[in-house]
Amino acid sequence: MADLNNTILENAQGPAKVTGDSGSVEQHKLTEQIAADKYLASKTAASQRGTLGIRLTKLSPPGTM
Repeated sequence: MADLNNTILENAQGPAKVTGDSGSVEQHKLTEQIAADKYLASKTAASQRGTLGIRLTKLSPPGTM
């Protein structure tokens, strides 16, 4: 996970598109990189032992026994 954070940081500091004699290179948009990071973080959190990724709660309306 830290490796992806470093990659996003490096890509944010560098240029989005580079053109040279041998061709051009374009990176993924920063919003797409952030979305990928959020997806991987949620996937990691859901796979951790003891957490379900969702919370189950029993609701009971007031005034009922």
